[in-house]
Amino acid sequence: MKRTLVLVRHGKSSWADADLPDRERRLAERGQRDAPMMGRRLAQEGVIPDLILSSPACRARETARLLAVALQYLGEIALDERIYEGEVCTLLALIGTLADDKKCVMLVGHDPEFTALAHRLSRGITRMPTCAVARFLFEGAPWSVIPGRVPVRVWFDCPKQP
Repeated sequence: MKRTLVLVRHGKSSWADADLPDRERRLAERGQRDAPMMGRRLAQEGVIPDLILSSPACRARETARLLAVALQYLGEIALDERIYEGEVCTLLALIGTLADDKKCVMLVGHDPEFTALAHRLSRGITRMPTCAVARFLFEGAPWSVIPGRVPVRVWFDCPKQP
């Protein structure tokens, strides 16, 4: 069975209110524009998540919601505290607990953790700019062993790529 892991760094966030706690920062106008665009690109590639997991931070939740609309995803967007400032080992542990009935799972989160995870899985991705998408295809393995596997294919896209 093929499994696809999609990592999405949240869209560009607003710094308009410097006193706002980090978790409450919303998307900037650019983030509100880029997230649906990246969702449409994923839809054109035939990416249909069975599950979207997001950091509970406002900018990540907004990004996940905008992606879901563009992808016509009708499921729940689940919030997972481990995605907010979760180290790579924590994110890998989360991936290892995913239900095997899910073929495609999208995680929406933050840097520097998502760059570190994308690099670990790809050995090539060295930067996840805002709203960047890294997709990893794994073959013939349950989610529980994915953290120790090498993907058979890796895709990378970001808003500034044509």
